[in-house]
Parts: sequence; structure tokens; C-alpha cells
Amino acid sequence: MSKRAVLEVIALDVEDAVAAQAGGADRLELVTDMAADGLTPSAATVAAIRAAVDIDVRVMLRLADGFAAGDVERLTRVADEMREAGATQFVLGFLDAEGDVDLGAVERIAEVLDGCRWTFHRAIDRAANRDALRKQLADFPGLDTYLTAGAAGGVDDGLTVLLAEARRRGEP
Repeated sequence: MSKRAVLEVIALDVEDAVAAQAGGADRLELVTDMAADGLTPSAATVAAIRAAVDIDVRVMLRLADGFAAGDVERLTRVADEMREAGATQFVLGFLDAEGDVDLGAVERIAEVLDGCRWTFHRAIDRAANRDALRKQLADFPGLDTYLTAGAAGGVDDGLTVLLAEARRRGEP
């Protein structure tokens, strides 16, 4: 396993993507609506960015603010549209009302992603039990990264957790 850090940059459009690649980004997280912590971009944006850059692009699969999955059937259709537009990597993360991973939603989306690599988004920072969440997601195909600030309040609140996460070996 490489110890080299991956520089992932948020991109909202082609201009952002081209600038990020020129600036040395290894990977993009493609989203829209940063006020909602990032939502799913359009398929046209995905296709345009795939044509403009040659670095990895992870596309957000989230239709509304918050960490509830919402309409899972719509999410699966959107995931199919993103794949048709050239997306091969994704970002997602869903919790139920109790703060547990929404396994049903994640399972349905993972089926559509069919082995594509994906990141479990910051829902882990709002989970009732992050270790239980990790155990529940441990065998999901394609999951290779958790995006976390260590706490719902951000990095300042989650630094201790982040340091503990950095010591994990052999896990996403």
C-alpha cells in the first residue's frame, strides 16, 4: 500500500477541473451545490469534465442536503446516467434516522456501481457508531476510501479521531 497522500480537489465545473489538474491534483470530487455539502452534478458536466481532464474523477451521488438516501430508485437511475456519461468512481454515504448506515440504500447503489471504486462520504462523521459503520461496510465491493473530518463539527473538533484513523492499516 502506498504511503503517498492523494490530493483530491473539489470541482464544480470544467474550469475547476482543468485548474485542479494543472495545479497537481491527483483526483477530483465532482459535485454541485457546495452550500449543501455537495450534490450530484449533471451528466453533461460529468461528460465534459471526463473529456477535459485525464485524472481520476469521483462523482457525488447525493440528491438532497443531509445524509438520508431519499428516493433510492431515483438514485440508482442517476448512478446509471453518471456511468453512461463516463463516471467510473463515486462518492456516497447514507444514514438512517438512528444514525446507522442505511445498508439497503448502499447495497442498491453498490449493485449499480458494479465494482466501481467509491468513497463513503462524511456521513461517517454523523454516524451513531463509526466503528460499527466500518464493520457493516467492510465487505462492500469498490469501497476504498472514507471521507471524514473526524467529527460532524469539522477538523478542529475531530483532530483526535483523524489521528487515530491515520494509524489504521490495511483499511480504506
